[in-house]
Amino acid sequence: MKRFASVWLALMVAGMARAEDVHVAVAANFSAPMKDISARFERDTGHKVLATIGATGKFYAQIKNGAPFEVLLAADDETPARLDQEGSAVAETRFTYAIGKLVLWSAQAGLVDPQGQVLAQGQFAHLAIANPKLAPYGAAAMQTLGKLGLQERLVPRLVQGDSIGQAHQFVVSGAATLGFVAMSQVYSGGKLQSGSAWVVPASMYTPIRQDAVLLERGKGNPAALAFLRYLKSEPARAVIRSYGYDL
Repeated sequence: MKRFASVWLALMVAGMARAEDVHVAVAANFSAPMKDISARFERDTGHKVLATIGATGKFYAQIKNGAPFEVLLAADDETPARLDQEGSAVAETRFTYAIGKLVLWSAQAGLVDPQGQVLAQGQFAHLAIANPKLAPYGAAAMQTLGKLGLQERLVPRLVQGDSIGQAHQFVVSGAATLGFVAMSQVYSGGKLQSGSAWVVPASMYTPIRQDAVLLERGKGNPAALAFLRYLKSEPARAVIRSYGYDL
């Protein structure tokens, strides 16, 4: 813990005199709370956030190929750890900023029942998920189907988005009748905003621990350091909780 604090202190001192913008790669499931947090951060600090929304797996490839991101807010804890081990992130700056929840959701009211039995009944044409190879929420969706014994039966009906944002859009547009999405995409203030949903029990998939990390490109940028500190603050944590995440 003492070493963690000393790393942060050294980074803060090194970056005290520079830069006002911070380039942040943000997992698609976190786009709504990120918008709120960025607005508060910019108001409180004067720094500006340049956020790019996408799939964590794609961000990894982009970072390794030189993308100008300074902070990563991933949808898992494996990608930041890997970047750390490979020297693409600053050691000992990783922390969990949210624990995600998976939801089966339809834009149609009354279609998804509170136990998710609609999956076994099979009265739908397409089920949207995020690509399980790129997005942890997609992997969690496949684990859930496996636990329910429905994976083999429903695979022919799956439509995959590159990210959880695209999976959500498939359902919104009607391309899929229902889909597995992040709770933050359909709940706000603890309430379902539209349609019908089943909150998948956490026991049905590996916990979705979402880690943040300072990337090598951001270690001299005071705005990057300030943003990560702000993400740990109580005002930011209150926003995160309001979108249904655990902390």
